[in-house]
Amino acid sequence: MTRRVLAITGATGFVGGATMRQAVDAGWHVRALTRRAQADRPGVTWIAGALGDTGSLAEMATGSDVVMHIAGVVNVPTRAAFEAGNATATANVIDAARNAGVTRFVHVSSLAAREPGLSDYGWSKERAEAAVTASGLDWTIVRPPAVFGPGDTEMLDLFRMARRGIVLSPKGRMSAIYVDDLARLLVALAADRSASIGAIYEPDDGRADGWSHRSFARAIGRAVGRGHISTLAIPGAVLKAGGRIDKLVRRGRAKLTPDRARYIAHPDWVATAGAHPPANLWRPEHKTDDALAETVRWYRREGWL
Repeated sequence: MTRRVLAITGATGFVGGATMRQAVDAGWHVRALTRRAQADRPGVTWIAGALGDTGSLAEMATGSDVVMHIAGVVNVPTRAAFEAGNATATANVIDAARNAGVTRFVHVSSLAAREPGLSDYGWSKERAEAAVTASGLDWTIVRPPAVFGPGDTEMLDLFRMARRGIVLSPKGRMSAIYVDDLARLLVALAADRSASIGAIYEPDDGRADGWSHRSFARAIGRAVGRGHISTLAIPGAVLKAGGRIDKLVRRGRAKLTPDRARYIAHPDWVATAGAHPPANLWRPEHKTDDALAETVRWYRREGWL
């Protein structure tokens, strides 16, 4: 039997790496774009190149059954950089799929695309979605909420704060998803040829109405073994001021940019209940407390925590 071929951007990253591993385990052969040399892996063909390199994108897509676009930028200094890394890059991957005759296209976006006026990041993700919906391909868009799990660096500071017994968190609510559950959804969508075409999904961990930032911080506290942690809510105005200060002090190395601060301060990053994937296609398998505990064990094994 001929193995199905899945082309993936972002396979060297957190979500993309988990998706690549699950795809190979499910019987796919993966053609994965990479900017740096990678060790050989069974079931994977590495394609040297980048999202702005049309030749390498064409090589990645050629001979594939499905193109999955996971790569993107989340924290760059300018609107133009967000546009290049998210909107323009997505258009390039779409062109590669079309030119290679691949019709099935799975696009990983963000809940931020719901609020394009809030941040340059959200604006660029909404523009990327617009390119996908206008592509004429058999597309599905996935908007993950906060993703956590082994290998994640974005939430690592929360775990480190929780270990010390105090967590600074914004006000409002959020949804979360374990990386292995998200990867399993993406692999299921690659195989789906009918039900999900033209759908925009917002998956989560199954917790109705999501989490308050405070309750999620306390869940992390339990995972690191703290019976009690203190949580301090940061007003949006303070977050935004911190973003301006960090950019002034660390310039291009700033992590809390004004754009990121506006995104974090938004009060509603809860997955829309009516946008969940159908249960016969996918549902989360991991309880969040268990998944957080596994994340902590990984961080400790690697010396990150």
